[in-house]
Amino acid sequence: MRDRTSDQQRNGPADDRPHPRCPQAVQVTLGAPLYTIEGFTEVTDSLAAPAPTVGKSDVPTHWYNIVGDLEVAPPPHLHPGTREPLTADDLAPLFASGLIEQELSTETDIEIPEPVREVYAGYRTTPLFRARSFEKALGTPARIYVKYEGMSPVGSHKVNSAVAQAYYNSLDGVTKLTTETGAGQWGSALSFACAKFGIDLEVWQVRASYESKPYRRFLIETYGGTVHSSPSELTEAGRAVLAEQPDTPGSLGIAVSEAVEVAVKDPAARYTLGSVLNHVVLHQTVIGLEAVEQLRDAGEPQADVVFGCAGGGSNLAGLAFPFLREVLHDRAKTRVVAVEPAACPSITKGEYRYDHGDIAGLTPLLKMHTLGQDFIPDPIHAGGLRYHGMAPLLSHTVELGLVNAQAVAQTEAFAAAVLFARNEGIVPAPESSHAIAAAAKYARSLSEPEVIVIGLSGHGQLDLPAYHSYLSGELDQA
Repeated sequence: MRDRTSDQQRNGPADDRPHPRCPQAVQVTLGAPLYTIEGFTEVTDSLAAPAPTVGKSDVPTHWYNIVGDLEVAPPPHLHPGTREPLTADDLAPLFASGLIEQELSTETDIEIPEPVREVYAGYRTTPLFRARSFEKALGTPARIYVKYEGMSPVGSHKVNSAVAQAYYNSLDGVTKLTTETGAGQWGSALSFACAKFGIDLEVWQVRASYESKPYRRFLIETYGGTVHSSPSELTEAGRAVLAEQPDTPGSLGIAVSEAVEVAVKDPAARYTLGSVLNHVVLHQTVIGLEAVEQLRDAGEPQADVVFGCAGGGSNLAGLAFPFLREVLHDRAKTRVVAVEPAACPSITKGEYRYDHGDIAGLTPLLKMHTLGQDFIPDPIHAGGLRYHGMAPLLSHTVELGLVNAQAVAQTEAFAAAVLFARNEGIVPAPESSHAIAAAAKYARSLSEPEVIVIGLSGHGQLDLPAYHSYLSGELDQA
């Protein structure tokens, strides 16, 4: 193996000279970027740049729990009836025992079980690449790195938690899971994971996405899951909404209520959530743990700014919290920007208070930035960001001044996504496009070099009708 440190000392960060870090690996050019086939992924600049900028990094052995590093503890979740802090027994009707332990844990490092790591190894580590063509198109002195989660089996970051949640439920002998999904990324990820661990799955997909994104519904069904449009006539929560608003586009809050209601009534079932809660955030930290090391392998001591899209918050937190660990231990001065849709701006326009995670009030009370449990956002194409609240841990870091937020309209997001696709070859998921838009605007404003990291949470190849709407001028500003 070549001496990586001496290479960086000779060449500086991310130079253009040919520089294979694993010369024994078989290298295959797939257009953009360049991948080395050795069980894991290593990336170079896209669009035929000659030199690797990011080195190989093994699958992490532990998840990172930021709670253990915070001087001010986050507010506890509360029981919806007593308004007292939740206990493990309170959560037992809904969640697997291993997930409950993680939800309440203050340990900084939590070991990833070997069966979960084995599934991770099929697609992790995921690429971090230098987006030179995008930099050139923006006319920026910034060095822009993109952490790309679209390499997973379902094309998004959601698998990171889906596999873990299915595994822990299988340990408890659970035979059926219920869940909600917006754009369908979480639903398809959990359907894949349930197939791995022999668990039946029932999914409530927000109506707006159920009708506009049929291919993700088909993907859920292909892996073995059952999908219902939400709100539905199958639950009390769904029927109540339909009685008042028969034409509603639905919301994640409604879908959560339906999935929770079914799980609570079935002793063989448990509920799983694709974002928001602490254990989901925990599982997603594999993204940032890899990215911190990959950036160092590229010769960059730290990121100046990290941008990620934020709906429920697990994607952004999973990328950002390992970078914030460097900040909390005085090893870096990285800034983090949570980018949310203008149609659902829970951080930038919501209130920081206790609220339910669902419209029916079945979930625990969470201290978070919220637009209100009954808020139903416009049916934007970034269905995964249409949630009324933000993850309590991410909300807490905002309150501590560790994370800033801004909102982006979907037309601005798609404009940036198209520019990115035409320069880097990857069509971003509409959710991720919000982060790309905010990062692009910031990069254009710079007069001095900075290191920017963008979280690209998935590809948009099942969202092409949305791109068609944008390109044909039919997309709403929302």
